[in-house]
Amino acid sequence: MVQNIDFFVDTNILIYVMERHPHPIVSWISNFSPAISVISEIELFGKKNITQPEIIAVQNLLKDCEVIDLNDTIKKIAISIKQKHSIELSDAIIAATAKAFDLQLVTADKNFKKIEDVDIVILNF
Repeated sequence: MVQNIDFFVDTNILIYVMERHPHPIVSWISNFSPAISVISEIELFGKKNITQPEIIAVQNLLKDCEVIDLNDTIKKIAISIKQKHSIELSDAIIAATAKAFDLQLVTADKNFKKIEDVDIVILNF
């Protein structure tokens, strides 16, 4: 269950945190425990040729995140988003998860700006 979560982050933000990107928002986010979609977890661990040190880095990062699994509400919202917008399925599920839990989505992916009924902050990197 999602409790005391202030925002929800897209996979690209997690990658920036792991890479210690110099953008100030990355340092700020690193001080919190954001919520993420199970899709982000799959994307991070599903990297082709992932190394053992990378696996450990992902595991350490995810210790500080609340991972939200798919449920019927998220599926219905994701279907609606896919019907309205030309967007990747993974992005539709991530946006639907944020909407289902009324969380602000933080991303660097400009493709999310198409989705008008989700609270989305698009960072410029």
